[in-house]
Amino acid sequence: MLLGSMFKSWEKPSIYYRLAMSEFISMVQGSMPIVVVISVFIGGVSTLQTAYQLTTPLVSRSVIGTIVSVTTLLELSPTVLTFILAGRIGSKIASEIGTMRVTEQIDALEVMGVNPSAYLIMPKMAAGLLAFPILVTISAFLAHFGGIMAGDISGAVPAEEFKIGLQTYYDSYQVVVMYVKAITFSIIITSVSAYQGFYTNGGALEVGAASTRAVVFSCLAMVVADYLVAQIML
Repeated sequence: MLLGSMFKSWEKPSIYYRLAMSEFISMVQGSMPIVVVISVFIGGVSTLQTAYQLTTPLVSRSVIGTIVSVTTLLELSPTVLTFILAGRIGSKIASEIGTMRVTEQIDALEVMGVNPSAYLIMPKMAAGLLAFPILVTISAFLAHFGGIMAGDISGAVPAEEFKIGLQTYYDSYQVVVMYVKAITFSIIITSVSAYQGFYTNGGALEVGAASTRAVVFSCLAMVVADYLVAQIML
């Protein structure tokens, strides 16, 4: 019902465009440091642990690159990273809208004849639809880079063999699944967080509680959505 109310009455499209671009820049710039650090180390750790489990000499070490690549594209970058982004972006959305609710700014928008759900939620959802695929793409690239570096430095798998494993069993359909998950999770995080903030009641304590609920409920919904996407597409 909240999402449906966004389409009842709109302001000028240019207003939503400016708000969406501002939210997009905020999401990408604010999340980039954590995306870079976590992605590189996720790829490196995945390579080392995969090499640790492949103890038999009968299996080529290039398989490590294949396993790391498939795991990164299907699960690590679109799912694990997005769980972390839910803590940053989701809580920020919930706290911003929740603060506006408890300080009666949303009521002021209604008095002025502005549709508050469209004005506050739609730009955030549009920005999420743009930002999350970009962040996931950067994460996947850096995770592969981290895997290559960790394998080469540790001696677990030379960089050339890692790249052979990437190229031999690469399937572009895995990238499609990655983007479907990124878009699905972006809708879940932005909508659930906006809902929690929009219906906040009370004061500062309730705003903090709404931020917590936004992250928890987003993660729970993402777990279910992750299973459904895997069941349908794989």
